[in-house]
Amino acid sequence: MISGRPSVERRVLSALEATPARVPVVLGPCGSGRTSFLLHLRQTLGASRCQYVDVEQIATTPEGCLHALTLHSRFSCSQQTISPGKNWSAGEAFRSTLAFLESARSESGDPVVFLLDEALEFRTFDSFPGLRSVLRDLIQALPGSRNRFVLSTRFVSRAHHLLRDASAEYEVIHMPPLSVAEIADSLSDKYAPQDSLDRAELARSVQALTGGRPSYVELLDGAMREFGGRIGDDPVAALTSQMQRGAQLWERCHFYYELRINRARGYGSLKAILQVLAQEEPLTLTEIARRLLRTPGSTRDYLSWLEDVDLISMRQKRYAFTDPLLRLWVRLHCRMEPPNKEQLGQEVQQFAHAVMPSVETSQTVVAGHDTSRNWGLVETDGT
Repeated sequence: MISGRPSVERRVLSALEATPARVPVVLGPCGSGRTSFLLHLRQTLGASRCQYVDVEQIATTPEGCLHALTLHSRFSCSQQTISPGKNWSAGEAFRSTLAFLESARSESGDPVVFLLDEALEFRTFDSFPGLRSVLRDLIQALPGSRNRFVLSTRFVSRAHHLLRDASAEYEVIHMPPLSVAEIADSLSDKYAPQDSLDRAELARSVQALTGGRPSYVELLDGAMREFGGRIGDDPVAALTSQMQRGAQLWERCHFYYELRINRARGYGSLKAILQVLAQEEPLTLTEIARRLLRTPGSTRDYLSWLEDVDLISMRQKRYAFTDPLLRLWVRLHCRMEPPNKEQLGQEVQQFAHAVMPSVETSQTVVAGHDTSRNWGLVETDGT
């Protein structure tokens, strides 16, 4: 798994070392490698001056978050700064959390760096009494501290909206997709060609099928490595096997789908829109409303909620999936019963043909490696 991402690391370190310091905000969709990057950055900066914080896991209650942060951090600050009293309120606990982040020091008394992964999860505190603008308060507080901060989130649209009126100290950095060279380096030698040109050709195919998203690349690489001699380095056959119900890539897409849907509103209607777009995209608001049998006004609200969690995006007034591979998953599995082998193979072939124009669509299921590079399918066990 590629974690360093040198170009992103250079920008983040440059922001932290600038005078005055900037606050880098690393944005990327599910599976883009943000967490792996932050953990790698922690090693680069060193444990004596850097703390990784998984906000998503500790953002339970304001009191619980403060307890987890102070109990497990290697840094400290004065007890008076973080202890509002025995009968503290939710608001006081959150303000103490901000105080800890702003004033914590290392054992030598130096400022520290906090890596706040999924920082937007602090918004869960907005439902507690006395807290209505938690993220705004956080964004306003951090630039004034001597400490340094790196924020990340999977919710790109929400982050852009939050930072729209933020101070100039914030610098948005997008996690780029993996390049062909990075994918070629990450592929397993167990099956990948040793010849550099053949390996690059395979990497380009993997990039086209996965959009260069690290989590998808890793799972497709694992599938080709597992099949070994059966399909060799055939990424379309590997993708076909991984789109079966219960396969690792199926599970990953299912997780990404449910995660974003459950963070949005209008659960059932949103799923209906995604199923419409899975069949045909891009579509205009009017076209979607007609298929959904809803008014344009209500449909516009639904679409905005899907955009808010980055499931869809709009270009030239037409809506489409942000993640093409997730669209394939919805098309295959958001139905009354799972697809059979023939349907699965046909759908994956059509997807591959769309993203890899050089692919010759085949209806034939093959069990071995196709040395002519016309990517084929592989027979897979039903689940």
